[in-house]
Amino acid sequence: MNVFPPETFAFLSGIAAHNEKAWFEANRPLYEAGYVAPAKAFVAAIGPRLAAIAPGIQFEAKINGSLTRINRDVRFSKDKRPYKDHLDLWFWHGGTRSWQVPGFWFRLTPEAVQLGAGTYGFDKPQLDAFRQSVIHPRSGKALVSVSETLAAASYEVGGKTRKRPPAGFATDPERADFLLYEGLYAGITLPVEAATQSDFVDTVLAHFTATAPLNAWLLTEVVD
Repeated sequence: MNVFPPETFAFLSGIAAHNEKAWFEANRPLYEAGYVAPAKAFVAAIGPRLAAIAPGIQFEAKINGSLTRINRDVRFSKDKRPYKDHLDLWFWHGGTRSWQVPGFWFRLTPEAVQLGAGTYGFDKPQLDAFRQSVIHPRSGKALVSVSETLAAASYEVGGKTRKRPPAGFATDPERADFLLYEGLYAGITLPVEAATQSDFVDTVLAHFTATAPLNAWLLTEVVD
C-alpha cells in the first residue's frame, strides 16, 4: 500500500513555499487529498498493529486525534506563518490525548521522515519522579540499558536541556548525565523516499517497536 502519494509532497512543498491563507484555500482539494486522507489511512493502518506491541496506546484517525491541526498557534510566536509545513501524527498512552504522556510521534516533511517515542517535556511531578528514578539503582540502571541499546541501534536519545544537575540530586557517573534531562525521547530520521514505499507502514512499525522500551520505562518509572 502506497500510503503517501505524490499529492502529499506537492501539498507540503507548496505550503512551505506559499505559507498564506490564499494559497491554502486555493489548494484545499490538494490538502484533503494529499494531507488529510493519506494521514487518516496511515493511522488506521498502523494503529491496531501498534496497539498489539504497545498495550494501552491510543490513536484516532482524525484531525485533533492522531492528526495534529495544520494551523499554527501564532498568538505568542514571532513567527506568524499561519500553517505548519509538515505533517505530524501522535499516538499516546492513557485515556486522554496529551503531550505530557509517553507516546509515539511521526513527522513527514518534503525532505525527511522523523519518528520516535518518549515524552518531549516533563511537567513538574513527572520531572521529580524522573529524577528520583535516575538516582535509584534499579530504575537508573534500567534507563541506562534502554538508552545504550537505542543509541547502538542509531536512535538519538534526547531531552537534555540543563547545563548543571539540579540541587539535591547526585548519582554515579553512568547515570549522572540524565539529571540534565527535562524530557526523554528517542528518534530517528529516514530518507523521505521511505514514505513512498509499499512497506512504509511495516518500516515505521519496526522503528516504533524498537523504541517502545523507552515508553515502557517512562510508564513504569515516571507516569505511574
